[in-house]
Amino acid sequence: MLPLQQGLSHSNHVSDAPVTVVIKEVVELDGTIRVRAGILYQGIISGCSCADDPTPDSEINENCEVLLDIDRSTAATAVALITDTSD
Repeated sequence: MLPLQQGLSHSNHVSDAPVTVVIKEVVELDGTIRVRAGILYQGIISGCSCADDPTPDSEINENCEVLLDIDRSTAATAVALITDTSD
């Protein structure tokens, strides 16, 4: 499961819109394939849904980066959110 909810920075709920994955780096380690990927998706700011609620229910572009460690023999995959994207 991708940590999209944890990667939100401009909204508070992940929308049902399609997700785009951009592979940034693939490295082969001892028995593991490590993939760094950018995830492009959309979130929404959910409000009370009242008629006079000023909060629009429109989608906001979001993105995050994840690290996937794929075991070469079992294909078991560990997914971690990258919180420091300064490099």
